[in-house]
Amino acid sequence: MKFHIQDLSRLSTDMLQGAILEHQVYLCFEDCRINVHCSHKELADNLIYYFSPFLAAGSRIPDINIQAIICEPPEFDVPLQVKTPDPGKIKIKEEWLDLAPDGRLVHKRITGMTFVFGGDLNIAAGPCLANANQVINFINNRFIAWKLNQGCLLGHAAGVEYKGKGMAIAGFSGMGKSTLALHLMSHGTTFVSNDRLMVDPKEKIPSMYGVAKLPRINPGTALNNSDLADVLSPEDKARYKNMPIDELWEVENKYDVFIDECFGTNRFVLNAPMDFLCLLNWQRDAGPMVTCSVDPAIRQELIPAFMKSTGLFYIPGAGMLKDQPMEKYIETLSRCRVVEFSGGVNFAEAADICMSLF
Repeated sequence: MKFHIQDLSRLSTDMLQGAILEHQVYLCFEDCRINVHCSHKELADNLIYYFSPFLAAGSRIPDINIQAIICEPPEFDVPLQVKTPDPGKIKIKEEWLDLAPDGRLVHKRITGMTFVFGGDLNIAAGPCLANANQVINFINNRFIAWKLNQGCLLGHAAGVEYKGKGMAIAGFSGMGKSTLALHLMSHGTTFVSNDRLMVDPKEKIPSMYGVAKLPRINPGTALNNSDLADVLSPEDKARYKNMPIDELWEVENKYDVFIDECFGTNRFVLNAPMDFLCLLNWQRDAGPMVTCSVDPAIRQELIPAFMKSTGLFYIPGAGMLKDQPMEKYIETLSRCRVVEFSGGVNFAEAADICMSLF
């Protein structure tokens, strides 16, 4: 169906017209309640299974309402703006358009999924069942935006908690922050987040908020952690086990890690103090691993490993910036202990050192 774009209110009304949203998913992400209204039971069931550690009763008024509509990919009567691919990428995946007064439309070219949001409106429309991961990401993005509009900084990091203390794990692309976080899970920590952290800078020790997104790992990570043994099928396990290490390192075939199934119940929370930040700045075959405490104000070249641009799915609230300056990150990170891991990659040794910090 082709939609006429005028403004946020008119477009959302047209997209919701005739949709029967009778299947509900109630979520609690720490201090945020989210109600997802689905047009099909199968989609609701998929979301309930994925977000099982964060299900809630539906009695409280939600902070965020989301409508998820299964339909043919929407079309529009005006051209959309193309999002420039990330550095090193060529394929155009997204296009977008700002909607008066304070909304946005984001269209996924490859899947046909469309997202409309702004104010109290949050709509996911298109082939949702075939692209449930994009609906999941949209739900998590609404929570991220909610926390950013409370003054949090966005970090590109994993996070774990142990005995009341929290640790963020950041690193430049491909450094293995999720792999190290899962090694720490095998040492008894609790999972906080896989790839994004919202950091509240207002307290003496910053607080970090995670995202209810399962870690996605490559087969090498699963093969080298006994707690992840069931993530791979027997066939995949046999195939990857016999692969040369150099080839295995390059494999990009992601597997979801369901925390409760691999590590037990009550091992996934979305809030912890950020007492430590581990910055992975190591390389394969670069000799022994080296660790040292660093001052973020002096080692400013490391800060971009933690900083994350907010992207298309964030519209700043009143008085908020789209992206916070590096100085704000430096000031915040200076209030936790920052440890750099350099030299060669050694996840087992790094996990031992991280546990000793706790």
